[in-house]
Amino acid sequence: MANHRVVITGIGVIAPNGVGRVEFENSLRIGRSGIKFFEKSKTLNFNCQIAGKPNVTPDYKEIYFDDYYQNKLKNKAIIYGCLSGLEAWKDAGLKKNHELVDYDSGMIFGSGALAMDSFNQKTVEIILEGKSRRLGSSIIPQSMSSGTAAYLNKILGLGNRILSNSSACITGSESVLLGFEHLKLGKAKRMLCGSTEGDGILIWGAFDPMRILTSDSNDNPQQGSRPLCKTSVGFVPGGGSGTLILETLESAQERNAKIYAEILGTDVNSGGFRNGGSMTAPNSSAVINCMKNTLAQSKITSDEIDLISGHLTGTKGDVTEIKNWIVGLNRKQQNFPLINTPKSMIGHCIAGAGSIELVAAIIQMEKSFVHGNYNIKEINPEISAEISPNCIPQQTVQKEINTIMKANFGFGDLNCTILLRKWKNG
Repeated sequence: MANHRVVITGIGVIAPNGVGRVEFENSLRIGRSGIKFFEKSKTLNFNCQIAGKPNVTPDYKEIYFDDYYQNKLKNKAIIYGCLSGLEAWKDAGLKKNHELVDYDSGMIFGSGALAMDSFNQKTVEIILEGKSRRLGSSIIPQSMSSGTAAYLNKILGLGNRILSNSSACITGSESVLLGFEHLKLGKAKRMLCGSTEGDGILIWGAFDPMRILTSDSNDNPQQGSRPLCKTSVGFVPGGGSGTLILETLESAQERNAKIYAEILGTDVNSGGFRNGGSMTAPNSSAVINCMKNTLAQSKITSDEIDLISGHLTGTKGDVTEIKNWIVGLNRKQQNFPLINTPKSMIGHCIAGAGSIELVAAIIQMEKSFVHGNYNIKEINPEISAEISPNCIPQQTVQKEINTIMKANFGFGDLNCTILLRKWKNG
């Protein structure tokens, strides 16, 4: 059976605090937040009236979109996904196929509540008014879960496997896992892997009654997302997209591509709604099993991990996550790795979270820095009792990072972990 090594050769991102990888990197370094107050949320009496929303300008869209896409694409999730995907494709040194089909390349591109994007609010109103004949023919393609992959592939012309996954908050990391497995078996030369989440009152309003969103920072939006903090009361919803180009090592070397990192191992599982697992809470034994399986596949020891890119949403789940890391890696106190998440700057981008955070991990690995966990007034004492506060940087730290473990945990008791190693020519 084929067992190809898989590397990352391109990245792209649309995030609330940065459109494109350059702006995103700058924001990570200085702690720039993309979380804002929305008057409409206040008008509708939401408890949480803040959110992370990318600032995609017409000028930025013109870099990648022709007139058709500029005028026809209205679904924010699809726009974000296409833009991050095209940036990653370009970053990898790959060209669009205007006529031929590229059977060597495929795509795994996930989404969350794509049909609840703000784009569809007007659609619903028109249908309920009995005026559906006024709707254009693109409503269904822009509402279906596979819409992003379809519109993106119309530009790129990829002929290998095209799949749209949807697994709540692990969607982005799972898309990379699925692409990794496909390439490892030699079924393609490269895979575009990413995920996206839209924004707007339909999504925010659906989460609001669950009482898991931040409700104490409507007057101070940029302080609302506080993972690992004693005063955190919930997550801030966000939208955006991240994309990574995965490639077999042979293919990348054959075309002399820049290689960011190698994927050493991955795992995905479910806690089965047992042993404490529920729709919103993890089965810790399954989480730990996922971490250990990734380590075993990677053939490294946990002591080699320099940085954990955690899920860490700013809820009571943060404490549980840290305790699971301690058991899964068998490292605690001063021996615990550095750990961070960009959620303090962008909120929780739901299905887009894993892919955006993986792009952040790659950037930190490439540029040898660890961005801060911002907004922490005091580390949660249940966390500081388990690991040294020195492991939780609150400002950017310059440090060479060679090995990162990324994790995401999602509604439905789902878990996904990925282990990355910086590429050093072999």
